[in-house]
Amino acid sequence: MTDPNIDFSMVLASAVHDMKNSLGMLLNSLDELRVENEQTLRNSSRFNTLQYEAERMHNDLVQLLGIYRLGENNLSAHIEEHFVPDFLSEHLARHTPLLEGLGIEYSIEAEEINGFFDQDLLTGVLNNTLNNAIRYTRKKIRLTAGERDGYLVIGVEDDGTGYPDSMQHTGTLSFKSLDFNSGSTSLGLFFASSVASLHREGSRAGSIKLHNGGSFGGGVFEIWLP
Repeated sequence: MTDPNIDFSMVLASAVHDMKNSLGMLLNSLDELRVENEQTLRNSSRFNTLQYEAERMHNDLVQLLGIYRLGENNLSAHIEEHFVPDFLSEHLARHTPLLEGLGIEYSIEAEEINGFFDQDLLTGVLNNTLNNAIRYTRKKIRLTAGERDGYLVIGVEDDGTGYPDSMQHTGTLSFKSLDFNSGSTSLGLFFASSVASLHREGSRAGSIKLHNGGSFGGGVFEIWLP
């Protein structure tokens, strides 16, 4: 007999939170192993795959928790001022060992400007976007940042084949637009879009943009923050 007092969504959220923390500890251990055994593991495809997949699962769990909190009206952006080049450098440093292990060239091209955003939420968005770029790039990834039309625009570019027409998008995504039958629900894009829209200034709200081109001619993800 089912207990009507059980909130199954809260049970799932609690389990996801515990799994996220466990994977975070696993990722820290993998980083330490790579440092301790640099010569052995640098070019190990199995180790690189293990680290990539663990990072991908960790990102998925972060997004699921964010979407749960969004559904509970319990997700908000804590806006603070950050020096954008430093933020991107610190963020990319976390991924550097894996990028180097996979032989992927990486770079940052950022204007020396300050931005106002929630660092934790934006980190979650960029983690997922970089993870996707690692999956689809040939050998180059670049982070970009600059001011356009009064918005801070942070981008992730790769030299892969680019986004298919069905994924190229500008604006915000609704949960109802996600396709759970296709095998690709675009939860990451929905999370990114939701995070962007939490950043507001007056009547302006953040958004995302997916297109092809950039410096490498591949996929370009952009998040626009007012």
